[in-house]
Amino acid sequence: MATKSQTTQIFLSLLALSPLIGTSHGGGIAIYWGQNGNEGNLTSTCATGKYAYVNVAFLNKFGGGQTPELNLAGHCNPDSGGCKIVSIGIKYCQCRGIKVMLSLGGGIGNYTLTSTADAKNVADYLWNTFLGGSSSSRPLGDAVLDGIDFDIESGSTYHWDNLARFLSAYSKPVKKVYLTAAPQCPFPDRLLGTAINTGLFDYVWVQFYNNPPCQYTKGDTSNLLNSWKNNWAPSLKGGKLFLGLPAAPAAA
Repeated sequence: MATKSQTTQIFLSLLALSPLIGTSHGGGIAIYWGQNGNEGNLTSTCATGKYAYVNVAFLNKFGGGQTPELNLAGHCNPDSGGCKIVSIGIKYCQCRGIKVMLSLGGGIGNYTLTSTADAKNVADYLWNTFLGGSSSSRPLGDAVLDGIDFDIESGSTYHWDNLARFLSAYSKPVKKVYLTAAPQCPFPDRLLGTAINTGLFDYVWVQFYNNPPCQYTKGDTSNLLNSWKNNWAPSLKGGKLFLGLPAAPAAA
């Protein structure tokens, strides 16, 4: 997903529509935050009042026995504990009713899942390090994020459904673990299709750009609308479907 690069200040705007009912309902705008140090801190981002969902991007190294690594570009250095200050922004956003997720993957990184056991280990790590569990090492401080976003753009095609199931199992009546995903619009998504088919994802923001067969092009919405109506909307088993578009001309 080139729009969430480390060198360009780009937010992915997502306009929510529900595939479960005949008419559309606005569901807010989601953004990816964390890949440009000039985009402002998380508190100022949520203070704009524009967004309903924020994906903190990215945990871009994990799985296969690797030590996980968080990359927030120019914002802070997690190795020195410098990203714990982000907890202030996370709590501020949540106080405003904005859901904050940790995004996995991205366009640049080294991540994979090698087995069901590996998926379980990653789920346990995410729960204890960023969600409602406990760990001596919490890179984002003591804030408890609302869930996990899957922005999987490379690596293995296997076991993402296992990861979704393990994470979903941590949901409790008092604190739900939200799952979100950012598949490419060619249907089904090569990497996330099986995971999305579990029906466990609460929000799916499909990338209708950088994909000529199903993207919006100037003056022509037919490919996008056909993909939306014939593929994505009928297939989503639960949750809300979002329309992912570039938020600036340089984004795609």
